[in-house]
Amino acid sequence: MGGKIKSVYVCSECGLESPKWYGKCPGCGLWNTMTEEIVQPVSKKAVGQSGLRRSLPQAVALGALSASEEERYHTGMSELDRVLGGGIVKGSLILVGGEPGIGKSTILLQICQYLGQSLKILYVSGEESGRQIKLRAERLGVTCENLYILTETDIQAIIEQIREQKPDLVMIDSIQTMNFTDLNSSPGSVTQVRECTNAIMRAAKTLEIPVIIVGHVNKDGAIAGPKVLEHIVDAVLYFEGDRQMSYRMLRAIKNRYGSTNEIGVFEMEEDGLHPVDNPSKAMLSGRPSHVSGTCVTCVMEGSRPILAEIQGLATTSGYGTPRRMATGFDYNRMSLLLAVLEKRAGYYFSNLDAYVNVVGGLRLEEPACDLAVALALTSSLKNKPLNDSAIVFGEIGLAGELRSVTHSDARISEAKRLGFESCILPYHSLNRIRNKWSGIRLIGVKNVREAFEAAIE
Repeated sequence: MGGKIKSVYVCSECGLESPKWYGKCPGCGLWNTMTEEIVQPVSKKAVGQSGLRRSLPQAVALGALSASEEERYHTGMSELDRVLGGGIVKGSLILVGGEPGIGKSTILLQICQYLGQSLKILYVSGEESGRQIKLRAERLGVTCENLYILTETDIQAIIEQIREQKPDLVMIDSIQTMNFTDLNSSPGSVTQVRECTNAIMRAAKTLEIPVIIVGHVNKDGAIAGPKVLEHIVDAVLYFEGDRQMSYRMLRAIKNRYGSTNEIGVFEMEEDGLHPVDNPSKAMLSGRPSHVSGTCVTCVMEGSRPILAEIQGLATTSGYGTPRRMATGFDYNRMSLLLAVLEKRAGYYFSNLDAYVNVVGGLRLEEPACDLAVALALTSSLKNKPLNDSAIVFGEIGLAGELRSVTHSDARISEAKRLGFESCILPYHSLNRIRNKWSGIRLIGVKNVREAFEAAIE
């Protein structure tokens, strides 16, 4: 038998070890750097007479390993499968994060209805009682017989249940409520989250059982806990969107079994989350016509083109310093575009309040959105509506020129599919288009002023 499990406190800056906790590290003098670590003694049975382990892991030749595609479990939600890369891989550890009330627990319980038809699922909750989960399951229409509920926070007891029941899929909600009894720190602390995730990861890899864990976020919007949490897991999925709006975006920040550029779009309704198969059409629903300050662009989310409406408003400022506000678009990028419009195009915003809003809760980070933001603001400034049947995309340089963007053919194809008649794009991108397009007019422009003049025709 090995010795008793002990814990020590280690400074995260200088590495000093101490048997007790200090607010100020005795070694480097920094505050709040002492974190609790587990010291696991080596079992005597694992050590031979020569002091070496009796059984060592054996290396396997690459050619001896199976090259077949990893087995995946389809979730029954096309948008979730798209973000995961095709489904849930056996033995994988998936972290789902997002703001409170965004839909993390809802989507996990929903996919149990489809997966439970052929898989045995263990749903572990440290936040809700069994009756609360039952009420939520009835509201979502989940009546699966192969779904087992475990309300427990002791991670060692949970892993023992996993070994006994041998489910095909495990869901843990949430990792911040799990507790490692050999540690003195409270649940949700850095050490507790790290050690609990490590224990779950070892069980998932050993038993080849996929595990989905829910992670809370801190006030900055990042997943709470140590950064190593995201390094341990195989995939990190993050829910985006405003809780007050119906649309939710599921984005893969990390994925060892697929692309990190894909995005899933869901709509929150009374009976749960529903995949949106045509997000472009959903984002443009209710768009006003013949109104200044609105422009449509096409962004690429992985291999998927999505049309988004950008609204701009320029109005007389009531303050000494004009206000700038951007929702769904980078504030610093907006300030840069306003400076380019003043210096290079002659559109003056220096004494005006300027606002930018991306409709639908999307967050646009692609440089190809620059031209749409600039035209929306300029349209509001001049009070001239843009052509409702035109979409625009292009990156704006500091000299006011338009730079070419990638995937022009995919963007044009999506615009044509939704009935747009013209597309304003950088002149250099027009020269790189391979397909011959009919039914949609392509207008190549070289600078912002040319683009605005073409857009108001």
